[in-house]
Amino acid sequence: MKKGSWLAIVLVFALALAACGNNSTPAPGSGSGGDGEGNPNLTMLMQYSLFDPNADPVAKNIEDATGYKVTYEMLPAESADEKLNLMVANKQNFDIMKLGSAQFYKLATAGALEPLNDLIESHGPNIKAAIKEDSWESVTIDGKIYAIPETGSGISVGEELVVRQDWMEELSLKNPTTPDELYEVLKAIKKAKNIVPLTGSKDSIYGDIAAAFGVLNDWNDVDGKLLHKAELPQMKEFLTYMNKLYSEGLLDSEMPINTSAKAIEKFSSGNAAMIKLAWWSASSAEAALVKNFPEAKIGIIPYLVGKDGKSSIGVNLATTWFIAIPKISKQKEHAIKLLDTKLKKDIFIKLAIGEEGVHHEVKDGKYYPILPKFNDDLTNASSYMTGVNEYDYPAYWQARVRKDPVLQSYYEAFQENAAKGNIVVDPMSIAPPIDAVSKNKQKLTKLLDDTVLMYIAGAQSRDNYDTFLSQWMAEGGAESVKEANEWYQTISK
Repeated sequence: MKKGSWLAIVLVFALALAACGNNSTPAPGSGSGGDGEGNPNLTMLMQYSLFDPNADPVAKNIEDATGYKVTYEMLPAESADEKLNLMVANKQNFDIMKLGSAQFYKLATAGALEPLNDLIESHGPNIKAAIKEDSWESVTIDGKIYAIPETGSGISVGEELVVRQDWMEELSLKNPTTPDELYEVLKAIKKAKNIVPLTGSKDSIYGDIAAAFGVLNDWNDVDGKLLHKAELPQMKEFLTYMNKLYSEGLLDSEMPINTSAKAIEKFSSGNAAMIKLAWWSASSAEAALVKNFPEAKIGIIPYLVGKDGKSSIGVNLATTWFIAIPKISKQKEHAIKLLDTKLKKDIFIKLAIGEEGVHHEVKDGKYYPILPKFNDDLTNASSYMTGVNEYDYPAYWQARVRKDPVLQSYYEAFQENAAKGNIVVDPMSIAPPIDAVSKNKQKLTKLLDDTVLMYIAGAQSRDNYDTFLSQWMAEGGAESVKEANEWYQTISK
């Protein structure tokens, strides 16, 4: 693809909330009926996924374990936010909502969600025992808790550069350890194989290479102050390096339009030698490569070392999902009781990875799935989660990784490599919703990413970066940085 077409690619909520009063009409199945044992039926809104949530075995497991029958509804795959807004505006009744970050912030600040402080204090002993203190920050606005935070798997890295190891051996090349060595390896592969050696998708802009220049996370602590990566002086060095790769034909010019699947296809079909691979995609990538080239092997490139002689890896531990109770729900106490029961230790492990000896086994302190029973009963268990036991789940969930030896090998290799370096957690991971950051994030991310791609392609001169940064600041960056630092100072004291 020529520079012009790259450039062409690059260039190329309002909430309608009515007052959330108590005069709405409950949705069918909500607020009446029950299980005959005193617990009413509840309704829960979930994010989209490709299964029937009311027919899945996990739904029955939850009912059996908690005594609550829950009717589930999913947001659509497309225009989910618009659908959610419409549901709220029409006062459609749900007792529990599993929301994304932006969805949560808009509904909470619009007054559509119930503050949970008193409910948790009265009915949430298991919730309080399962959630770490820092995690509550992410769901607290003006001192009020508006959701149960659902965090993930703890500190773990997801992606790393991989290479056609058989070609590296054929060309007598050693794994690069620095950006300069990476450049030389890419040049050697291009010369020998007549291909563009490094491919990826738009999501691959940063990652290992940017980290080697010090561009680690969206937000970075520099001498006690928060700087967004757009402000980092190291960004210019990173862009200069990437532009060199692009101008010399070492970087796939179609990266902005590649999906992750397309990038893997290029790698597995022999049209690229290197890619930033997610461990969860390793099995399919390796299978596709070996199908095309039975003798091919994939090697993992250790995280690159920066000027300081260390490899640094950025990770974000931000809350993934926000489990909220809408104000319109007439069964708030039962909703919080259900959420609390699901986080009771013995019930949580059963809902997450099933019963020991039936769905999983423990070997050397590690959890392994028993197949095919694990898959038959628990494939969709994560979709039903409404918060996790943050002390136990980082060990439990790895049973899912161990369903596949290839997946497991990549996951463990990535974590082992990261552990050898300096893992830096994004300081904003534990931040509460900050007005300026939340409202500007999507716009500023797109502005930065699109402009970065133009710099990489040479459509913009790096000399203009300061002008761009002024624009980024004027369009919301300055107020985001200001409010982010005001929050950061409150926890730094």
